Amino acid sequence: MKNFHMNTALLACLVILSFIAVGFAIGQEIFWLAAVLFFSGFALMSVGLRRKRKQQQMS
Repeated sequence: MKNFHMNTALLACLVILSFIAVGFAIGQEIFWLAAVLFFSGFALMSVGLRRKRKQQQMS
């Protein structure tokens, strides 16, 4: 567990929560909120992937 990165884990949890919230918004029929949360989930995911790629290039 010495390679555990708290920031990366927090970002991953935010992505998961964003997509869970999309399901909740669709269930409540708030489609504009579902769209916003959907795109924010992908934006957070792209931030995480960029950080991972940058970290792999540095090592």
